Amino acid sequence: MAERDRAFAEFVEVASPSLRRTAFLVCGDRHKADDAVQDALYKLYLAWPKVQRVGNPFAYARRMVVNAVHDGGRRPWRREVSIADVPDSPERDDFAAGHAERDAVLEALRSLGPRQRACVVLRYYEDLSVEQTAEILGCSEGTVKSQSARGLETLRQAIDQRRVSRAL
Repeated sequence: MAERDRAFAEFVEVASPSLRRTAFLVCGDRHKADDAVQDALYKLYLAWPKVQRVGNPFAYARRMVVNAVHDGGRRPWRREVSIADVPDSPERDDFAAGHAERDAVLEALRSLGPRQRACVVLRYYEDLSVEQTAEILGCSEGTVKSQSARGLETLRQAIDQRRVSRAL
């Protein structure tokens, strides 16, 4: 059992940054991303011996993270709740400070639907093939192509619109 735990801990140490990044880009919220990764890693630990035998645990974990992000949005107790007053937040360095283009992309990414966002993130940020993305999302390659194309077009329009509004 100690060898299993050691192998899993090593995997988590190496894969966590990438899994968190993918989850964040798919859901657009750091805290939800952390929750999704935590849920996925818990489930991965339970299936770890099988995953190791089959091979490619990173692909399996990435699919679990994307599924956890989508499942989290379906649970009523995890949905956002509007409040009247926005609480004051302490000033701190934002991870995207000074990167206006990155902010524009992240804002535009949040405007995409969950399926389009997942396709765009997996295809163009994680640099996966159409086949790999289709496998992770459990859909056809045609769906990945169409969702990616629509997502990219929506991103282009949102970023262009933001640039125009800033110029005025």
